[in-house]
Amino acid sequence: MGQISNRVFADTTEDSSTSSGHRGHRRTFEIKSPAASAGSYDFVSARPPGKKTNILESVGHLVKSCLGGGVVAIHESYKACGLWTSMGLTIFIGFLISYCMYMIAKSAQRLYGRLHIATMSYPDVAEAAIAICPFPKIRKYSKCLRYAVDFTICVDLFGSCCVYQVVICRTIKQLVEGTDTVTLEGNPPLRMYILMLLVPCILICMITTLKYLAPFSILADIFLLILAIATIYYGCTFSKVSMFEMPAFKNMPGLFEFLGVCVFSMEGVGATMAIENNMKEPQKIGRVLALGMSVVVGIVFVIGTFGYWGFGEDSKSPVTLNFPFTAFSIALKVFMAVIIYVTFALNFWVPFDLVWYYIKKRYPPTKYWFWERVYRGSFVIVITLIAFIFPNVSSFIGLLGSFCLSNMGFIYPAFIDLCLDWEYPGLGFMKWRLLKCIFICIFGTILGVFGTYTNFRELIRQSF
Repeated sequence: MGQISNRVFADTTEDSSTSSGHRGHRRTFEIKSPAASAGSYDFVSARPPGKKTNILESVGHLVKSCLGGGVVAIHESYKACGLWTSMGLTIFIGFLISYCMYMIAKSAQRLYGRLHIATMSYPDVAEAAIAICPFPKIRKYSKCLRYAVDFTICVDLFGSCCVYQVVICRTIKQLVEGTDTVTLEGNPPLRMYILMLLVPCILICMITTLKYLAPFSILADIFLLILAIATIYYGCTFSKVSMFEMPAFKNMPGLFEFLGVCVFSMEGVGATMAIENNMKEPQKIGRVLALGMSVVVGIVFVIGTFGYWGFGEDSKSPVTLNFPFTAFSIALKVFMAVIIYVTFALNFWVPFDLVWYYIKKRYPPTKYWFWERVYRGSFVIVITLIAFIFPNVSSFIGLLGSFCLSNMGFIYPAFIDLCLDWEYPGLGFMKWRLLKCIFICIFGTILGVFGTYTNFRELIRQSF
């Protein structure tokens, strides 16, 4: 370890002048403690003072981060896969996602002790783990993994914005037409609603600070709880057969559609480090993940199960489209459109802020105000065009979950954890840590390859 401790690795992370919490301070990755004694570094005391979150507050942030637009389409993926298989896999995938999030947080805390750095983002953890790993031929690719994480985050969140546009437009179209069936056709057709939403989306994305948008995330949480309760009520009211008579499993394409949507609906690995960095007791991140992910899995399970059981093979996305035209359900539909409209801006802010860091280097600081708004508008136009071409919610969500989150949620955390385990504490009895990494990577690869292919094929079929 004597030679290793003298290695220094440059970090390309930004300085504190940048506005995004996704990036950190400019620093170098220098090993200052061997792995065996890394636990002696008190990273909590080394963190800057400020308001920190307790366990309950951290659980709330985690739930907000994990539950997104995918949950309103989970029932349709249950329909594609089969009820009982989906119910079992929801619990299994929820556990696996939670464990991978835990691996990222614990990997970061091990890196704090080795590098004497108090806070890190997910891209920081990815780069640092590879930069100090015991495999010399791999170290030179540390920046590549960082950029891969950045790219995946951007594709995932910009793609989510496309989904949100379609969800809003499907809801508006149903309210305008007053019908239970929402199709691509009509007068005007669904794609025309998507184009009409362009200007409102550009306007809300011109908001450059989160403080004006963040309060709406609390309303979104409340809405999701109400939505879950309403789904149970309407599901029990409209169900025509016993739950035991529902199909247990349908086919493999349906399975991969379900896996993609399910992962998308629950994955919050991108927010794990932001939550850990702001905790009063970050060593208790495991409790936060256990409690928070139990709530997330519970809501996804409830909406998926009762949404499919209640509305059967005629169920549509978002789940509110299946609700009857009563005063309460109409209010839910309207409120969902408004909440998801604001969520669109919240989701847009994070990846754009990341991309803007690289773009703005091309312009003098005096031109930032103008060019930032030009690029914001341009990105929204591209997002709208993609939503216009592929206006199918479930398959689009499944594609994002399969392509993006198979990497960011499973493969990257397992590989990072293995790199840190290799020398200390080692691979364990019968090399179980290596086998664990291989299992998670195989699962992520299967989901990434077959899930992406299946969902993309279905997206093309339903869009044209």
